[in-house]
Amino acid sequence: MDAPVDGNHTGVTEFILLGLTHDPVLRVILFILMLCFYLVTISGNLSTIILIRISSQLHHPMYFLLSHLASADIGSSSSVTPNMLVNFLVERNTISYLGCAIQLGLAAFFGPAECFLLAVMAYDRFVAICNPLLYSTKMSTQVCVQLLVVAYMGCFLNASSFMFSFFSLSFCGQNQVNHFFCDFAPLIELSCFDASVLAAIPSFTAGSIIVVTVFVIVVSYIYILITILKMRSTEGRHKAFSTCTSHLTAVTLFYGTVTFIYVMPKSSYSTDQNKVVSVFYMVVIPMLNPLIYSLRNKEIKGALKRELGRKIFSY
Repeated sequence: MDAPVDGNHTGVTEFILLGLTHDPVLRVILFILMLCFYLVTISGNLSTIILIRISSQLHHPMYFLLSHLASADIGSSSSVTPNMLVNFLVERNTISYLGCAIQLGLAAFFGPAECFLLAVMAYDRFVAICNPLLYSTKMSTQVCVQLLVVAYMGCFLNASSFMFSFFSLSFCGQNQVNHFFCDFAPLIELSCFDASVLAAIPSFTAGSIIVVTVFVIVVSYIYILITILKMRSTEGRHKAFSTCTSHLTAVTLFYGTVTFIYVMPKSSYSTDQNKVVSVFYMVVIPMLNPLIYSLRNKEIKGALKRELGRKIFSY
């Protein structure tokens, strides 16, 4: 629906999300698949948060940070998946102007939250392996809270830059967003005027976050690798490396996808490919993270067995 704006132009009051496909059979299949993904995401990440809270064996900085990563995964998936599921069931999926702004803001908040948390977790592993005697001091509860405050301030700044740019755009009637959610790139294409300057603001904030967090992760793992190679004990090397494998797997999946979306030249992939990669980035990875950390972490599996054992014997 459109509203008249200053003479010759028409302001947009709602957007139509074109979604992933128009094939009715494929839409049903994707609805069932995405619904399963979302249910696993919510249940898996909620279970991780609850387990870390109730199990005293998991009251360590690493798991405290993991609980925040699980919360970010729930937020990231919930910002786009419910609306995407609706899109599979209706012929014309509309979202209001304000609703589109909110969805964009949430995606721009929880996406960087994953970047920051993975970087802080890399720093945590660096301190645990390279400076184990100072770990309790350098990664105290106060330090963890301070790191999280900085991280969430960065997320808020990024989301604010996206929303500021969105509200500064002028739409002249064309309101079909070629995506399954209100992503910034397809919204820029609907702008009446050249929006290159407005696009540069969120690109700078998002790019800065990626560069800074990647730098922290790379430097942390360089020092970790050097420390592990200096260890004389094979068992010590294996134990040190095993504490990093889950995190490395999550980092590889996340930043590999982010690189494809934001670093690859736009001419090298189509809009449909971008949609598929966005699904992986915002729907599949949040589902995989709790599985990666639970299946490859002995402490989490041990804590889960103990808590289940207590519940069974309590009856």
